[in-house]
Amino acid sequence: MTRQVVARNRRARRDYAVEEKYEAGLALTGSEVKSLRAGRVSLDEAYARVKDGEVWLYGMHIAPYEPSARSSHEPERPRKLLLHRREIARLTGKVARAGYTLIPLCLYFSDRGYAKVELGVARGQTKVDKRRRLIEEEEERRAREAMKRYERGRG
Repeated sequence: MTRQVVARNRRARRDYAVEEKYEAGLALTGSEVKSLRAGRVSLDEAYARVKDGEVWLYGMHIAPYEPSARSSHEPERPRKLLLHRREIARLTGKVARAGYTLIPLCLYFSDRGYAKVELGVARGQTKVDKRRRLIEEEEERRAREAMKRYERGRG
């Protein structure tokens, strides 16, 4: 399965601890798809909410497509996410727990040409969590370097 990645939400991995991932389709207009293909999208402030049994994506900015100036779209309108009922029910239960939210991690085109969003069920990280993660990453890096030195010395 090949994915043509359009945008990533880099802040999501830094500010949240992602526990589960879901793939959702997007209900878009023609000019929005053209702007996505041109890479004119931002996921920085985006989040998703379950509302009336449907999942909506808020805060995603898709720049207007210049050649279709008259029939262009609103850049930050809420966009409906396409998920199965069972997935929506599961997400509703998970987000109902305190401290959990739905964050878009990645926006891409599937191999069939459909625009998809990778949603993450995430919990906000505190400064202590971030520091702990940085320390663990540093320890792993040092261990890898030590193993490389050890292997070089043996061979």
